[in-house]
Amino acid sequence: MRDTIPDHGLQLRSLVTPEGRLELSLARVPTPSPGPDEVLIRVEATPINPSDIGLLFGAADMATAVQGGSAAQPVITAQVPAALMRAMAGRAGQSMPVGNEGAGTVVAAGTSPAAQALLGRRVAGLGGAMYAQYRCLPVAQCLALPEGASAAEGASCFVNPLTALGMVETMKREGHTALAHTAAASNLGQMLNRICLQDGIGLVNIVRKPEQAALLRAAGARQVVDSSAPDFLPALTDALAATGATLAFDAIGGGKLAGQILACMEAAINRQATDYSRYGSSVHKQVYLYGGLDTGPTEFSRSFGMSWGMGGWLLFPFLQKIGPAGAQALKQRVAAELKTTFASHYTQVVSLAGALQLDAIRAYGQRSTGHKFLIDPTLDAR
Repeated sequence: MRDTIPDHGLQLRSLVTPEGRLELSLARVPTPSPGPDEVLIRVEATPINPSDIGLLFGAADMATAVQGGSAAQPVITAQVPAALMRAMAGRAGQSMPVGNEGAGTVVAAGTSPAAQALLGRRVAGLGGAMYAQYRCLPVAQCLALPEGASAAEGASCFVNPLTALGMVETMKREGHTALAHTAAASNLGQMLNRICLQDGIGLVNIVRKPEQAALLRAAGARQVVDSSAPDFLPALTDALAATGATLAFDAIGGGKLAGQILACMEAAINRQATDYSRYGSSVHKQVYLYGGLDTGPTEFSRSFGMSWGMGGWLLFPFLQKIGPAGAQALKQRVAAELKTTFASHYTQVVSLAGALQLDAIRAYGQRSTGHKFLIDPTLDAR
């Protein structure tokens, strides 16, 4: 099968130059040969997730983006503000491949039985550099898709599904019984809502627009609060009291929301208090920041006692923490419920070259709910 595979393929690259310029382009790279326990995937679908956009754009001001190159080999350039170049120092001068996850067909396999078993199968892969026509990955970083599943259906079966399941698993391991989630109308948020409904877990869905609240309620969500509403804080306190949620995952990051969640948790807990304590309730309240839709400072006033925590949470360190067996159990649930609980929806499919068009960048760069892009590298001429 190897002789049908081209010697080179396209790969999307992101470069921040030492002079402070972002360059996005397509590179022609050698098609790798799989090692004994690896497979070569012809990538047929790979999503543009918010985590991908962070690496793709870096700290560049995309309002300064300029289109260049040709239709088949586009080049996007943009300026990185001088004040932000210090944060880019670790990647300056490095042409970096992009794309956390994707799916496609295994067209070559190593000699191990596990690798050979995937030859000709459609698989999902997690391992970076997925915005490419071909990607070589270890078998352990692949998931065989169910019979009849398309590459588009399997393309997003790692980052969002495992993040949603990881949130629930974190809740269980840390002794909480319910949770809250911001940016709850996102693809990830809708998955988390379906998991919690299916598993009987209390969930407070926090959104930023009335239409997002309506979308979640139509999907069966029981507790939905809109941060743009004038009664947001009392409504959030009511929802937290109803569910008993003492854990939250915040995709916003900046601003006052994380602190407001902690304050409302404390207010909900104190509705049941019988004794006053100047140190606040003894119930531990935790907010994890896992995103940065607001890149400004995280602000909060300590109005929630002394039993609280605020920190960061990322999927890959979590998977390392629970170990291979724990991670595999989560992956198997994703595979079993790929077309139901973990279904993703896309508003536009583009080629690798199509992802480097200014109109597309303006659309997916907004990271707005309901505008998820999928790249299909097979659409690019080889």
